[in-house]
Amino acid sequence: VFGLGNKTYEHYNKVGIYVDKRLEELGANRVFELGLGDDDANIEDYFITWKEKFWPTVCDYFGIESTGEDVLMRQYRLLEQPDVSADRVYTGEVARLHSLQTQRPPFDAKNPFLAPIKVNRELHKAGGRSCMHVEFDIEGSKMRYEAGDHLAMYPVNDRDLVERLGKLCNADLETVFSLINTDTDSSKKHPFPCPTTYRTALTHYLEITALPRTHILKELAEYCAEEKDKEFLRFISSTAPDGKAKYQEWVQDSCRNIVHVLEDIPSCHPPIDHVCELLPRLQPRYYSISSSSKIHPTTVHVTAVLVKYETKTGRLNKGVATTFLAEKHPNDGEPLPRVPIFIRKSQFRLPPKPETPVIMVGPGTGLAPFRGFIQERDFCKQEGKDIGQTTLYFGCRKRSEDYIYEDVSV
Repeated sequence: VFGLGNKTYEHYNKVGIYVDKRLEELGANRVFELGLGDDDANIEDYFITWKEKFWPTVCDYFGIESTGEDVLMRQYRLLEQPDVSADRVYTGEVARLHSLQTQRPPFDAKNPFLAPIKVNRELHKAGGRSCMHVEFDIEGSKMRYEAGDHLAMYPVNDRDLVERLGKLCNADLETVFSLINTDTDSSKKHPFPCPTTYRTALTHYLEITALPRTHILKELAEYCAEEKDKEFLRFISSTAPDGKAKYQEWVQDSCRNIVHVLEDIPSCHPPIDHVCELLPRLQPRYYSISSSSKIHPTTVHVTAVLVKYETKTGRLNKGVATTFLAEKHPNDGEPLPRVPIFIRKSQFRLPPKPETPVIMVGPGTGLAPFRGFIQERDFCKQEGKDIGQTTLYFGCRKRSEDYIYEDVSV
């Protein structure tokens, strides 16, 4: 048994531990020790380290001869589709084809609402950093939210990164293709909506800014023309202590994504379809809602800091979602920019009785959910209800630079 968990949770790996114990109670023989993966660290590393000892033990127990080598096998096969009709090609939809053109509720993670952005204004006054106040129009969507909920947004990857990755893989990004599961019995036929173009896959469906896990580097090694490059990628993707240390230094500490890896390993030219298979799905980004629906029933407000930093290699890394949002400014005389969103419910709520006193601590954008809570209590006060003492502790680096919402009653 190998359990998957996260040590930051109270019941860490409880199911895996229970199953292992229960199997023993029912008379099963434990061939190998229980493995516990911690997603708060590198869960893949935990599994690979466990698997390296597990497999020889299992082979020895059952009298099976092991080759001792991992065989890299593709899970999906490539099908290029140059003749497919354009109206059958996915262009960024999460699930249903044309769902972004023909919108219909209910809206959720698989059917996001294309929300117009009514306001996108800067909250910082100086200092070189940026914090955005963004208001999404949800009128007519039938979506409902409460203070404390989250707004989820589907971003798109930076155009320049997409182009660079395409060139590094010698790919024609306009090629229409599908990746089809080689396991015909699997319910998951494709890793993302297909057919689509490589440009759409890299822009809408794949996480190209994430730091690549070791299993990706291990597969990339097979496409290196230079032996030294192949050995290097194999080394940093190994479970040897020196290899782990080098992976930490070269990938994690240096914040190298898949584009940076291929740029710095010049003899590595993987086929674009295999890269699309290896990369994880681009996930929605979640933001604490910073408004109350009692005051703003048709808009959802978000407070977000623009993520941008220089890495040890001198590159400028940008946050996927906030960079995407920073480009979405409403302009007079032009259609409002739109972003696919949905609401995720939360358990984070004000006390049910408005007379209950509350103390809130929210420095920086940690203020966001409390802004909604304060609006909600103010609404109750305007209705004549008794309101308990409501105290907010807010902090910022410099009052003259990043004291957000200073000029307004939150």
